[in-house]
Amino acid sequence: MYFLDIWDVDMMRRRDETNKTDHRTNLYHCDNLIVRRGQEFQIKITFSRAYKPNEDKFAVEFVIGADPQYSKGTYLPVFPTKTRQSSWGGRVIQTNDNVVTMGITPAANCIVGKYHMYVAVQTPFGIRRTKRDNSRDLYVLFNPWAADDAVFLDDEAERQECVMNELGVIYHGAYDDVSERNWNYGQFNYGVLDACLYIMDRSEMPITNRGDPIKVTRKASAMLNSRDDDGVLVGNWSGDYTYGVAPTSWTGSTDILLSYSGSKMPVCYAQCWVYAAVFNSFLRCLGIPSRVVTNYYSAHDNDGNLKLDIILDDNGRIDRSRTKDSIWNYHCWNECYMSRPDLPPGFGGWQVVDATPQETSDGMYRCGPASVLAIKHGHICFPFDAPFVFAEVNSDVVFYSRKNDGTMEPVRVNKSHVGRMVLTKAVGSNGRRDITDQYKFPEGSPEERTVLEKAEEFGCKQEKSSPPEADVNVVLPTLEISVGNDFEFNVEFVNQSLQKRTVQAYVSGSVVYYTGVSSNEFLFKTPTVTIPAQKSVKELMTIESRNYLAHLVEQANLNFIVTGKIKETGRIVTAMKVVTLHTPKLTVEVTGGGRVNEEMMASVQFTNPFSFNLENVHLRMEGPGVMELKSRYYSLLPGGSSLTWTEMFAPQRAGKTRVMATLDCSGLRQVSGQASITIET
Repeated sequence: MYFLDIWDVDMMRRRDETNKTDHRTNLYHCDNLIVRRGQEFQIKITFSRAYKPNEDKFAVEFVIGADPQYSKGTYLPVFPTKTRQSSWGGRVIQTNDNVVTMGITPAANCIVGKYHMYVAVQTPFGIRRTKRDNSRDLYVLFNPWAADDAVFLDDEAERQECVMNELGVIYHGAYDDVSERNWNYGQFNYGVLDACLYIMDRSEMPITNRGDPIKVTRKASAMLNSRDDDGVLVGNWSGDYTYGVAPTSWTGSTDILLSYSGSKMPVCYAQCWVYAAVFNSFLRCLGIPSRVVTNYYSAHDNDGNLKLDIILDDNGRIDRSRTKDSIWNYHCWNECYMSRPDLPPGFGGWQVVDATPQETSDGMYRCGPASVLAIKHGHICFPFDAPFVFAEVNSDVVFYSRKNDGTMEPVRVNKSHVGRMVLTKAVGSNGRRDITDQYKFPEGSPEERTVLEKAEEFGCKQEKSSPPEADVNVVLPTLEISVGNDFEFNVEFVNQSLQKRTVQAYVSGSVVYYTGVSSNEFLFKTPTVTIPAQKSVKELMTIESRNYLAHLVEQANLNFIVTGKIKETGRIVTAMKVVTLHTPKLTVEVTGGGRVNEEMMASVQFTNPFSFNLENVHLRMEGPGVMELKSRYYSLLPGGSSLTWTEMFAPQRAGKTRVMATLDCSGLRQVSGQASITIET
């Protein structure tokens, strides 16, 4: 009677074998076995002789972390017999001569990460254990398909979009002139899963917390920015990106994540959509359903109340030195899907997490997870950081008049400007989906009032006064303008009263960063406008490109603010408008086979539409599942001249996808183009 010995272990880890197809992990570029928790996978063990269940004793052992312990869930023995089980289920599925096929089910709340695997057999001479073998390492991910997992999402179309889709569309621009940016999340690309696990290692997050999506997402929201913990991305809103890649130049997350895990140094540079896009790759890669959302007119409030203070002098002109709060034209954050056992029932589901470093939370630059439903209903006492997100979508814009003695009097309140629209990519298509109603009730509805009162009980202060409305309205035009164009800007004054009105107006136009911070004022006029009773008068202004072109910052936005005082009544009138200048497009064309592993060609064309030269021009191009990142540099592109850049590539997998490209230089940011392609097998 020979004792049982182990000859071989087959992890059944090939892409076409049942483990990877059943667990939906066959797209990961990784040779090891990757499974999702709470769901059975199989391995085959070849013994030295036939296995006898009544006499032989063996266990499959999984260990994770530096100091594996059974009590901490970091050492997990899995047994084949019903009488003896641990938190990971085990069973013999089939025995064939010397080969035993074993089914193993990781607990639905187990630690997410990379485990080492051993097989141990009891012999008369003690325990015999297999040697350490990297090819038997096992990755365990979150499982949105398993009902017992905290990230379970009971909607297949939503899971395909928010876990499996690598192609992103991220919205920017202005709420009445939406622009989109394509992004390659690349969550299945070679090395990305290891990079995501490295981020958790680097954060020194206790290994035992890594099965809890609340703790994982909160830690990651701090780790994706480099403030206070040498995290993944360095933020830069200065306009000078000499020592890194301009935020507008990136086309996907892979390059950023691999650069961080390779160099172990923060990557330069990011602004809000880059943080949100890379965070999205991290979440989808680990199996947490997630999406990038954009909030138009996002309040960035410096003093934690529910109002943005704009301070005017006695005549109604903006006092820029005293106005500290800013309104971002848009701001991107993430939503991830999970249950919230730490909150009362009903507040699970979509949670806001935000990696852009704006304010500290518990001493770190991080934000979330905050329940979207709690924000909608004003339960801003629920963890984490709900008041900050609530203010981003609900703040009032309050205009104060500052008297000569320094006292401030509220003269106008705009309750509907902030949080004008919240967008995310539609499920299963490249269209957009308006989810504003998930964050707030309709403006002016009784529910909205109740929510604001509730928020106030929890300490969010609001502007109580409602100064009388002025009887003159100021209407600003909606314009679509390209960079470099001259245009007409007509300010319309509408008199709703029965007497004539005279307005001493201030019309200011300045170039702004998308964060609402002004860089240069290119227009300042002080017309006095007389409007007959119940009539309207248009004040015409011509804006010449030479006045604004020299001052443009990367996301060419022109911010127009009209303020003024009605002579007859002393009331204040205000109006605000952001005009997003459209940049020229890249033309991307793809030609060739259209089959997996057959060579194809992508060409990018661009013509410099300006009379001036563009210098130090960087181009980038990539496509989810079909093309790795390629880049090209041109030191000079003279005014009026064109460039054509072609690259060959062989698609790695079938399906619908896009090839996306960007062009970036200090004279012109945010130029992009894309081509949709379908690859056959």
